[in-house]
Amino acid sequence: MSIGMDSQCFLCHFRRNVEMARALGDEETATAFARDLMALYLKLPADAASPIAAPGTTELFQKHYGLSPDRYRAEKEQSNRFVLERLDAIRTRVESAADPVYAGLQMAILGNYIDFSALQGEVSFEKLEEMLDTAAGMELDEDVYRDFCRELSAGGKLLYLTDNAGEIGFDRIFAEAIHKAYPQIAITFCVRGGPALNDATREDAQAVGIPFPVIDNGNTVPGTDLTQLGKEARTAMEEANVILAKGQGNAETLLGCGYPIYYAFLVKCPRFIDRFQKPKLTPMLVKERNGK
Repeated sequence: MSIGMDSQCFLCHFRRNVEMARALGDEETATAFARDLMALYLKLPADAASPIAAPGTTELFQKHYGLSPDRYRAEKEQSNRFVLERLDAIRTRVESAADPVYAGLQMAILGNYIDFSALQGEVSFEKLEEMLDTAAGMELDEDVYRDFCRELSAGGKLLYLTDNAGEIGFDRIFAEAIHKAYPQIAITFCVRGGPALNDATREDAQAVGIPFPVIDNGNTVPGTDLTQLGKEARTAMEEANVILAKGQGNAETLLGCGYPIYYAFLVKCPRFIDRFQKPKLTPMLVKERNGK
């Protein structure tokens, strides 16, 4: 299951991408792009979540404007550098907290702000600095957090589904805190199988020094589409005792699937504002059974 695109999602996706197209060239090309984008929507499964449209949209930008599938590479590298420059300071803050796992989770969720696609034109590293300064005041669902820790304490396997580049550096700090508090659980990171907007790939995991095994999902959907998972990722999903899914893309493609998932993200779009009745950029920790 997933959160299929409704009229609101189609309007948002169409507007954001056509506005980008119009900024890249003449009106004739933008109109041709818009027509192809509408045709793409008609080819999608009726219940497709918004991230499923991303690979096709990327192909249209390549077709009409010659843009690389990895067109967010510069932003991704900048994001990774931003986190690496602050990695030791962030780790110190997390390790010195009364509950390092909770503090690590707060930082990891704030890292979800680094989203140059969903937050088109809104991402500011200065604002992220301000958000990090107030991270300790973040409030999350305490019952869900207790369930998360209880399941970690039981041991087994934790599959960490990542989202954006840069953000994955915060994920590293959080995972290290989990490993220290719950050494009985084995952690595996899962990234995208290739360029998917500004989402993290193996290259980004290596750039921020992820010290845990890294696999990829076998595709370029900026989410976790169960029908397109590679064999390694599918096996990891099936064998995981606990799954942490970062970001809206993973939530959109997985909510309601029934796997033992905890979703951690910032609310970024009208659909999620309506669904959870929370303002934009509200930090969320949601358990799968509560997300149906």
